[in-house]
Amino acid sequence: MKSQDTPFEGGPMDGRVLPVMVGPTGHPPKTYRIPVPDPDGGPPTVLVYRRVPRGHSKRLGLIQGWKYLYDPDDISGGRLRWPWSKPAAAPRGKPDDADG
Repeated sequence: MKSQDTPFEGGPMDGRVLPVMVGPTGHPPKTYRIPVPDPDGGPPTVLVYRRVPRGHSKRLGLIQGWKYLYDPDDISGGRLRWPWSKPAAAPRGKPDDADG
């Protein structure tokens, strides 16, 4: 498989450049998850990075490369998002008692 050196910005990986495997289209994955083991033997912490364009060409506005930005508020849970899937449900709870 082919890999591409991709920079990481934000979070614990800030400033590092890692070789990331690219898919059949030549693009790295949209999200990059890094499991960090817990020193006490608990469940690992997962760092989530999102792929964003590194820059655009002046004339045509084409993407010139990719980088990963730290996403501490990831709510996807690692699941795929299909176009026909239902939107994420709002958290259930007691409705506000604003009327009375």
